[in-house]
Amino acid sequence: EKPFRCHHCGKTFNVSSNLYRHQRAHAAERPVPPPVPPPASPRGLPYQCRECGRSFRRNKELLTHQRLHTGRLPFQCGHCGKSFSWSSHFDRHRRIHTGEKPYQCPECGKSFSRSSHLYRH
Repeated sequence: EKPFRCHHCGKTFNVSSNLYRHQRAHAAERPVPPPVPPPASPRGLPYQCRECGRSFRRNKELLTHQRLHTGRLPFQCGHCGKSFSWSSHFDRHRRIHTGEKPYQCPECGKSFSRSSHLYRH
């Protein structure tokens, strides 16, 4: 089963990042309405995305979320020009250029550029 469904066209995906990439194609097709705080959601979260209905406690969180729909990529690599929606993805990418490996195995001392690689090790 593919649990991640595009609310625009119904296409489903196994991985959320594939859905996000797919949704950027839809964002290029039409503009996304600006965020407006609607009445509080049933969960008490006052800021709701008009595109997908997801609710947030803070407007900043809503604006960050809406990058999924708009395709906005505010973080750009100075080395290669690649752009990212999220600062964490940019930081992870930057390590390709710097060679930084901040995650170290406490047992053998081997270092990794991603925490998931250390966990898998």
